[in-house]
Amino acid sequence: MPNLLERAITEINDLEPDLVVCTGDLTTFGFKEEYAQARAFLDRIECDSLVVIPGNHDSRNVGYIHFEELFGERNSVLRLNGVTVVAVDSTEPDLDHGQIGRGRYAWIEEQFAGAADLRVFVLHHHLLPVPGTGRERNVVYDAGDALECLLRAGVHLVLSGHKHVPYAWRLENLFVVNAGTVSSLRLRGNTRPCYNVVEVSGRHVAVWRKYPFHGQEKIIQFSTKTFAFEKYTDRIEHEVTTRS
Repeated sequence: MPNLLERAITEINDLEPDLVVCTGDLTTFGFKEEYAQARAFLDRIECDSLVVIPGNHDSRNVGYIHFEELFGERNSVLRLNGVTVVAVDSTEPDLDHGQIGRGRYAWIEEQFAGAADLRVFVLHHHLLPVPGTGRERNVVYDAGDALECLLRAGVHLVLSGHKHVPYAWRLENLFVVNAGTVSSLRLRGNTRPCYNVVEVSGRHVAVWRKYPFHGQEKIIQFSTKTFAFEKYTDRIEHEVTTRS
């Protein structure tokens, strides 16, 4: 829906973000014309640091070729203001499921080895099943080993997309935040088009869910120092856990 996407872009630019992350599904079928349209929209985001990875739809019909032509490498590393972001392509050509692959674990850990106030891992698929999405068959095939890799690497936050249902979890000292869809009406249940805003202040991280045209609500906040966190559901705080 162009009106939703246009509104979201306006809201994002108003925030003057330091970094924008797009977790994939830029297209429906991976065709070159779709990619060109997606590039034109993303070019309107006023942010010098843009991290983009392909989704399963983008890898259809050899679409990853067009991704590389218009967006560059499908795996990337960004270090900015004490934040390290490692983004990987978890897609498989013409398949809905994905994987990280054991061949990339050492590389991922190496990229996170340096000092950072916040370590963020980005992929398209889910590492954990998402409530409200029915039968779950689309977590990455090596999700368990991938999670162990991220925990070893000291990752604080995982960002993903895929099923159009926003959700947040804590797993040990790892926070996993799934995004909804901002510009599609392919919605499950009572979910609405939305995107996430991550606010970082020192060791404090807060994640907000923003609805184009319709405001926002906080979904989770946590400390990367103490790992204390508060999680919110329908604007009601429902869990507080601390760990030193």
